[in-house]
Amino acid sequence: MKLVVAVVQDQDSSRLSTALMKNNFRATKLASTGGFLKSGNTTFMIGTEDHLVDKALKVIDESCRSREQMVAPVSPMGGNADSYIPYPVEVEVGGATVFVLPIEQFHQF
Repeated sequence: MKLVVAVVQDQDSSRLSTALMKNNFRATKLASTGGFLKSGNTTFMIGTEDHLVDKALKVIDESCRSREQMVAPVSPMGGNADSYIPYPVEVEVGGATVFVLPIEQFHQF
């Protein structure tokens, strides 16, 4: 058994949730916040059998898209301002960050 942990942008959350249900995966959704952009994410925890991991990863890949976004950097507070860029920059966001973890035991009470 494996635990698939997928961190996705909020914009992809609904699409991924629907796709997981259509493919018979049950998931727990947690609201989370990204450290770099300080924007909303959703973390999905998906418990699945080993032989279904590739199918789950395919569903995640097909549901979560990367996109370009303009980001206004936060000015440094008391830090070194030498590398501070005072204007918005374009960064790639979205997609999914996925971890696949082995499960030693599973209990449902």
